[in-house]
Amino acid sequence: MTQAEIGHLMESSGVGFGTSGARGLVQKMTDRICYSYTTAFLQHLEQSGGLERGSAVAIAGDLRPSTSRIMAACAAAVADRGYRPINCGRIASPAVACYAMARRIPSLMVTGSHIPDDRNGIKFNRADGEILKEDEQDIRGQQVTIPDSRFTPDGSLATPFSLPVESGEAGDHYLRRYLEFLPEGCLAGLRIGLYEHSSVLRDALYEILCALGAKVTRLGRAEQFIPVDTEAIRPEDVHLAQRWAADSSYDCIVSADGDGDRPLISDEHGNWLRGDVAGILCARWLGAAVVATPVSSNSAVERSGWFQRVIRTRIGSPFVIAAMNQAREGAPGPVVGYEANGGFLTASDIELQGRILPALPTRDAVVVALGVMLLARREGCTISQLLERLPRRFTASDRVKQFPTELSSSRLAWLNPVGQEGVARRRIAGLFESHFGEVDNIDSTDGLRITFQGGEVVHLRPSGNAPELRCYNEADSPRRVQEMQEICMEILAGWKEG
Repeated sequence: MTQAEIGHLMESSGVGFGTSGARGLVQKMTDRICYSYTTAFLQHLEQSGGLERGSAVAIAGDLRPSTSRIMAACAAAVADRGYRPINCGRIASPAVACYAMARRIPSLMVTGSHIPDDRNGIKFNRADGEILKEDEQDIRGQQVTIPDSRFTPDGSLATPFSLPVESGEAGDHYLRRYLEFLPEGCLAGLRIGLYEHSSVLRDALYEILCALGAKVTRLGRAEQFIPVDTEAIRPEDVHLAQRWAADSSYDCIVSADGDGDRPLISDEHGNWLRGDVAGILCARWLGAAVVATPVSSNSAVERSGWFQRVIRTRIGSPFVIAAMNQAREGAPGPVVGYEANGGFLTASDIELQGRILPALPTRDAVVVALGVMLLARREGCTISQLLERLPRRFTASDRVKQFPTELSSSRLAWLNPVGQEGVARRRIAGLFESHFGEVDNIDSTDGLRITFQGGEVVHLRPSGNAPELRCYNEADSPRRVQEMQEICMEILAGWKEG
């Protein structure tokens, strides 16, 4: 037997916690590492009273080639610990979480979300929702005992572990979530393009849309994994949607990222909505009173005047969930949250026309696609006309790839030294002032968010999931925000090399 501390394994393997679970290169995510992470998660639940001996643990995964192997390694750890793994198959992250929460059991999802398939990851959920930052810290500190005989010298399982027979119960539960909430035929008459690519949500989304009465055309299905990032949409995905819209009369085109927790929805012209704009519209459709959203999200949420309270958080679903949990007590109505990537969370049960949508405090894509379409239908307009009713604030985002987290953090620390605002303003001016004017405000809630006197915003932040430096911009016109994005990406590319 070998004793190992998860924090040390993280450092030695390069598989660490990001903003949403553990992630790393596939070759680094050996069976031994995945087994150890899962064991630490289970030990944490045991110590915190969140798991009873003999309980079931739900396991699902996305469509990456490495996912089946990692699911098996995680299931082996569950079984060795004395619990019963339930193989929920290849379903979306919100689907397995929704099912497990309803059964009051923990779950995990093997996915790298939107990042390339040379990487993968594991998302962990307690019986009541995603692990939060305090859970993560406790998992990091766990000492786990690893049976040496269980693994070969290269970290593979010495004896392959067969996953249990796949159960379709979790997938069916997720379908019923929406089909029992919404009236039959509520999408009748709508023509929808479904961009399937390699999203694990594609089949479930097709079933939901068809069952609600829409005419759905399946587009762009791929057998190889495609890393669709809803915050940094690939130019080819922009062109595909516009071409499909030009060739056919769709009311919208919908899609989701690899694990189905981040949505993409377009207007009738094939123009993808920004995730934080779609989040505002979905919150409006649900009648939210309180909205929690990261500091990087579009400020139209405040300017719209639609919500009684808007709470700004650090970037990452754990921070949004923590803010929602705090807001629930005494809230004047439904409490929801969303991220700039479009993932939408509900902390309250939602009632519409006498039907209840149970709270789901983890990112979901389906609710956003449905919310935008049904809000437009309720308002009697197209999606592009719906967007015109929002305050004129536009956002764009991109990232510099292969920008190590340590390097981007040190660059931002130099640009904004702690307790030296005067120095920060001079350094920021040297980098950006000739393009955007004088600095009005510096916000270091998460990364560095700079508001200039004209109201334009540049927000820089190291990615929590990959070696990338992300850049978010905000301005009063689509053309200007794209100009800002191009300027920033050119500056940051030189900053990386400098």
